[in-house]
Parts: sequence; structure tokens; C-alpha cells
Amino acid sequence: MATIEDEKDPFDAIVDAPFDSALEERYLVYALSTITARSLPDLRDGLKPVHRRLLWAMRQLKLNPTDAFKKSARVVGDVIGKYHPHGDASVYDAMVRLAQDFALRYPLVEGQGNFGNIDGDNAAAYRYTEARLTKTALRLMDGLDEGTVAFIPTYNGEEEEPEIFPGLFPNLLANGASGIAVGMATNIPSHNVVEVVDATLELIDNAHVEHARLMELFQGPDFATGGLIVDSSDAIAAAYETGRGSFRVRGRFHAAEAEKQEDREAGIERLGGGQWQLVVSEIPYQVQKGKLIEQIAQAIADKKLPILDDVRDESDEQIRIVLVPRSRNVDPELLKESLYKLTDLETRFGLNLNVLDATRTPMVMGLKELLQNWVNSQIDILQRRSRHRLEKISLRLELVEGYLAAFLNLDRVIEIIRTEDAPKMVMIEEFALTDRQAEAILNMRLRSLRKLEEMQLRGEQDDLLKEREDLETLLGSAARQRTRLKRDLKALRKEYGGDKALGPRRTTIAEAAPTVEFSMDAMIEKEPVTVILSQKGWVRGAKGHADLATEDGMGDFKYKEGDGAAFALHAQTTDKLIIAADNGRIYTLGADKLPGARGFGEPIRNMLDIDAEAQVVGMVVYKPKAQLLLVASGGKGFAAQTDEILAETKKGRQVVNLKGGAKLVVVREIAEAHDHVAVVGENRKLVVFNLEELPMLARGQGVMLQRYRDGGLSDATTFTLEQGLSWRMGGKGDRIRTETDIWQWKVARGAAGRLPPQGFPKNNRFQA
Repeated sequence: MATIEDEKDPFDAIVDAPFDSALEERYLVYALSTITARSLPDLRDGLKPVHRRLLWAMRQLKLNPTDAFKKSARVVGDVIGKYHPHGDASVYDAMVRLAQDFALRYPLVEGQGNFGNIDGDNAAAYRYTEARLTKTALRLMDGLDEGTVAFIPTYNGEEEEPEIFPGLFPNLLANGASGIAVGMATNIPSHNVVEVVDATLELIDNAHVEHARLMELFQGPDFATGGLIVDSSDAIAAAYETGRGSFRVRGRFHAAEAEKQEDREAGIERLGGGQWQLVVSEIPYQVQKGKLIEQIAQAIADKKLPILDDVRDESDEQIRIVLVPRSRNVDPELLKESLYKLTDLETRFGLNLNVLDATRTPMVMGLKELLQNWVNSQIDILQRRSRHRLEKISLRLELVEGYLAAFLNLDRVIEIIRTEDAPKMVMIEEFALTDRQAEAILNMRLRSLRKLEEMQLRGEQDDLLKEREDLETLLGSAARQRTRLKRDLKALRKEYGGDKALGPRRTTIAEAAPTVEFSMDAMIEKEPVTVILSQKGWVRGAKGHADLATEDGMGDFKYKEGDGAAFALHAQTTDKLIIAADNGRIYTLGADKLPGARGFGEPIRNMLDIDAEAQVVGMVVYKPKAQLLLVASGGKGFAAQTDEILAETKKGRQVVNLKGGAKLVVVREIAEAHDHVAVVGENRKLVVFNLEELPMLARGQGVMLQRYRDGGLSDATTFTLEQGLSWRMGGKGDRIRTETDIWQWKVARGAAGRLPPQGFPKNNRFQA
């Protein structure tokens, strides 16, 4: 019986090593595995391991294009059971993508059943769908039985799988690839096979060909979903020269049913009465149609696209997204540009030609280097195929020579077979045969002893000898190898030419016209609006210009109990409102974003991030290059240009710096004709000075406008000295008094001032 001392101590297996080095070693193994065996495609066949194993398993199941479909579950089961021990969901997702004609330019799997759609809907479960290989996939695997590639053991050593696929089809560029490894990634768009072949033929003919010449033949990406690439040819060429870059991809507007050619190309359908609508027939690659329509609808709901009235999906097998403008006067180009800017109707596809070369080393290559490496791999495959065929020819010639020897000595051979106990050894010694030849003669059928068979053997021998000579010549001449590759490439080009279903280019490459400059204001329908802001911060916009000629100049509007008028002004829906809080922050709000005036409006703090303790002290309509008078309660102030204080975010912009508990109290527009400033303090003393003494700042405290022993500033305004200083009279009515004899209050800025003229309002305000 074992004792405790006999049992192995588990702590004996612990290796004393620094944690950082152990972690680094293990993470490096994981990173290399991810890079070389999962995420990056091989340059030679353009496939990742999961895709290669999928196609290999389907080939083993004899799922050829002419054979019947089999359940996807069968394929996935074989893949994860024999070759790829990972999750079934990831394997099936990879298989689904190989079958989607909107994901792959040249699909490698033909699916039957629900394999998803461009709307973004997922494929049905693999127990419902069926699949088989396409002709393109067979093209890619062509030559697997001809000794062209090495076979490696599977993960458990029970099966073998090819290291790569040897077919001539340029899958890496034709179908592209994307993947994220550790510390690196790849993103390769699909391209047109004819253009890839043309560029390759040019490179074979001239190894020193210029990149510019290659780009004349190889235009750029050709996405499965079509669309337009609107970058310049120079920008596209630069991206392919380095292997890194990006392209702007747009959807295509096309109205097939339009009567005029220009309308068809512009995607405009005329509806009569001057009405029209836009039709989107292609969308950018990897954009889900359903999400794109949701984006457009949300932009309409959020009033980001006020010139667009509706979006409809009328797609069947062909994409047809209909866009209805707000009115017939909308500029179609403006609508297109706004859609490009606000939705995924324009996206950016990043190019990163990061692939594994023949030594399985990750490397970012330019187009020329990529094609040269692929040509080298195809030359190597051609050599392997030729050497393998030579071996087969040698073995067959050995047997044919034995058969012919038997025919020349047929009677003696028959006699040996009938009389000798060990005929094989006798024939080997008598006719100088090899073991294989003697065994083959003994296994011959009697019907093969005809004279016709002898003639066929001599003809076969002559053919094999000629083929061997041709193959030896081919292997001995690099020029002949290039010629053979060119011949095969031209045959491939014909197979995928423009008259074939997959041949024509789908993506148009044309530099976009200069962008139509537009602002959100240009998309807002201009309408008059009356803006009302209450004392408690509730804002609304009443349609039209309401009558504000009331005693307080605020119009006749209703407010919540305990609330009242604070600001009311006329504006247009295209205007911006400059709103100032007493903490010195300036905010900007579009007049088109105001709630309607049927109720009491909404709290302005729902639209702007105004501090809870801050109060709104000013609201004016933004006018380009206008000037505002900004004065704090401490008596300091300055002028600011409206363009410099516009806020771009809801948080606003700190414009007036305040110290010592001062607050911003005056926000007033300075008219162009005004040349003087009037300031009145809480002590009812008035100061008038020249406007030139007021600095123009974008931010700051300003300068002292009036000095006080006690209290602070009540109000400030600007005016034209010749026309006099005006103020609103108290009591009922809209009486204004103007004092033209104001010279005695005019002093230098910063003076204490003197009591105002008789009749100045008791509330110390120039305006009520």
C-alpha cells in the first residue's frame, strides 16, 4: 500500500521562472499562431487556413458543381472533426461568406437555401442549408493530384491536407481578404480577374515594368456590390505602390426607368408636375442595406436632413432605395452630398496588403512585389507539376517497354509461364526485365495479346518520349516556363472575360467632382419664427413673426404659473441664436431646432449644457461679423465679434472671464452706426465715452467701463452721439425718450460719472 511519502508532490512540477519572461514566451507563441495560422491569407492562394480546409473538405466529399448539394452541417462537421478543431459557428460563418455574392466578387461556394442577404440578415442554421463548390473553387484547387504542393498532417495526424492550393486563379486579389492578427492586420479589396491577369502578363514580359504602367492595366478595386471609387488615379496608384492607403467608396445613383440619359445616370426619376425622386441602385461594399436605410430615416427624424422627406426600400433582387425630397426645388446634388456626409452612402475602405509570403513571413507588399511573388509561386507549381509528370512518364515507359519486350518474344513468354514454377525470375533473367515489368507481364489479360494492342503501345511509347522531351526542355528553360504560364493565364482571362457573367467590371473608378460646399443652413427651409424664452428657461418657437409691440416688448404669450417673459425676438428658421449665461459662457442654438409654441416649449437645458446655477442673461440672432457688447456686473466689459464666439458644442464656450463674484449682465448688439458707449451704475451715475476706447476681444475680462465705490453696474448700451441717447419711458405704452444734449456726461472710459438726465428710468435700464 502506497504511503503519503510515495505519492508525487505536485509542487515538484512547478518551474521557478520569472513571470514576465514566461508570459512573454507564451504570448509570442500565441501571436505567431494567430498571424501565420489564422488571420493572414497566404499570398499564393489568397486563403486563410479555415477557408482552405473548408474547400478541401468539400472536395473530399465530392461536392463538385455538377454533383448534388449536401447539407452544410455535413461539411462543417467534417471540417471541425478532421481539419479545423474550432467552433462550428465560426466555421459556418466562414463558409457562408464564401457563398455570398455580395461579399465575394467570385464566390467559391454555391449555396442552396438562406445564406443571408445584403440587408444584414443572418444565414439559416447549417442544418437547413446545402452547399457545393463553384467552378472558381475547382479552378483554385486544380493540380492538387499532380504533385504541385506539399501535404501536411492534420492536427491529430490522422489525415493530410494541402499546404496551399496550386490553382492558377489569382484568388488573393480577385476576392480580397481581411483579418486582424496580433499587432498587425490585413485588408485587401477584391479586383477584376481580367485586370489582374493583364497586369501579370505585363510583368512577365517586362520584369522592370514601371508601377504607373501596371496601374494603367490594373485600375483598382472591383467590389462585389459595385459602387463608385471617387479618389484620383494618382491617389489610388500611390496606395498600391506602398501597399497601404484608403479609398472613398460611394453608392451609385441610377434610375433605369428614366427617359433621359442624363437623368438615368444621375438617378433622377421625374414624376410629373415638377416632382422628382432619387434612386440608389448600388451601395458601398460591406454596408448593410437595412442599416443604411435606418441611418437615412434617423437623419430625417433628427432634422439633420430637412431637405429629405422620405426614404423607401423598393428592392427585389436588385437594390432600389428611393429618396423623396422635401420639395421639387431641392438641389439634387446638394441632397447627394448631404447623404454622402451624413450616412454610409460614402465609406472609406482601407488598403493594407499584408500577406504571408512563400516562407510564411508576414509582409506588406506593393502591387508589383505582390504580383512578382505570385508569378514566382506559379512558376514553382509549374515546375513541380512537370517533375511529377516526368516521374509518372518514367514509370509508364518502364511498363510499356516491358510489354513491348513481351510482344517481341510472345511465344517464349507463354512457354515460360506454362512450364516454369517461378516464371517471374526466369523472365527477368532471360529478357533483362525489372521486377515491375515482369509483374506487369504476368498480370496481362489474354485480350491484350492482340496485334492492335502492340501498335497502341508503340504509339503510346512515342507520345510519352516526346512529352518527356518537351517537359525536360521546359524545365531547362526559364523563358519557356514564362511562355507556358502566359498561355495558361490567357486561357484563364478568356474564361473570366467581359462577355462572361462574372467578367464585367462592377465598380466605377472616377475622380469625384469638386465637393458642393454646403452647410446645414442650406438644407433648412427658411421660414419666419418668433423665439420666446421664459424667465425659468423654457424656450419655444412660434411660426411667423408674432406681434411683440406690447408694454414689455415680449408679445402676448402664455407661460406656466410662476413663470414669465424674459426674451422674445424675431428670427428665421435658418438663423442661429447666440445665448449668454451669467457665468460668461456663450451657447449657440439653431432656430430650426426649437420646439413648437403650442405648449410652453421645453427647458433650454435639454438642448444646451447650461450649469444649473447659471441664468440666461442675453439672447440675440447671430449675424456674420456683427459685434456684441459684453459687460459684467463689476463694471468690466469688451466688444466681441459674433464669428469668434460661436460655440460648436452643447457645452458652449467660455467668453467672459469673471472674478470676485461678478456676473455677466449685459449682452447687446452693437449697430454699425454706433460710435459711443453709455454705462449706468447701481448708484444711478451715468458715463458716456467713445466706442473706440472699448477693446475687441475673443475672450477675456475686458476693461473697466465705470468705477464704483459701492455696488456695481446696472446697464450698458451703445448709441450714435449725433442722434442722442434713448431709453424707454415707464408706465403704459411704448414711449421712448431721446436726450441729444449728452456732452456733459461724456468723459474718458473708467470715470465715476454723474447723475443721468431728468426722466431717466427708475430701474436704471436703457431698455425695459
